[in-house]
Amino acid sequence: MTTTQPATRPRTALITGGSRGIGKAIALKLAADGYNVAIAAKTTEAHPKLDGTIYTAAQEIEAAGGKALALQCDIRFEEQIAAAVAQTADTFGGLDILVNNASAIHLAPTTDTEAKRFDLMHSINVRGTFLVSKHAIPHLKKGHNPHILNLSPPINPNPKWLGAHLAYTMSKYGMSMVAMGLAEELKPFGIAANALWPRTTIATAAVQNLLGGDFLIQRSRTPQIVADAAWIILNRPAAQCSGNFFIDEEVLAEAGVTDLSQYTINPDHELMQDLFI
Repeated sequence: MTTTQPATRPRTALITGGSRGIGKAIALKLAADGYNVAIAAKTTEAHPKLDGTIYTAAQEIEAAGGKALALQCDIRFEEQIAAAVAQTADTFGGLDILVNNASAIHLAPTTDTEAKRFDLMHSINVRGTFLVSKHAIPHLKKGHNPHILNLSPPINPNPKWLGAHLAYTMSKYGMSMVAMGLAEELKPFGIAANALWPRTTIATAAVQNLLGGDFLIQRSRTPQIVADAAWIILNRPAAQCSGNFFIDEEVLAEAGVTDLSQYTINPDHELMQDLFI
């Protein structure tokens, strides 16, 4: 078994797709604890429908109390992944946490899913997650309490999820399979690998622009609930916390947090349950 290094420096996290939404919320939660946080994402210029860039996210991370590294990285390309992981480890002296958050979504039946949409979801959600993990593992083996956390759902055998949007479901279950496979593969090295998914829809740009607009936003929770759950998981002993399909509110409940009203966007509306639950 590989022995992890003692905590002689702040823990370092690399978060894919961390310029906004859930990824950024996790980044800020870790930064508030003094973590070094590298953001690997594509957005370098402001977009009218997408809030923030890797640079604005980095500024918020620094303001929250952590050290930030903004990395322009499209995880469809392995050379960009390798460069981003190497730069993170070189800048901060190692890598302890990988959060595979980057994801593409297209909710459509098979006949309405073009090949380019299928390829995009699988190249980011499955292939990208696999390759980022692959390049991070050599550094995580030397890390302090090393964790991999994929933002992906429990693999629900109910066929309705495959029938509703086959290509997307396959890709998200693929992310979860990466987490479960790595949990077993990396057990000898004391590296944890888990999946985390929200019980309800989360108020993100994807929900606003692609799924349900303001109607669904008003029935969602804030990204902070996922960030708080992630923080709890990532601070558990890695050797004792691996191979799990976590649900955000269950993680919080186990930690003694049962009043979740602080995360509700609009208390006048009933919350919308997320996919795959």
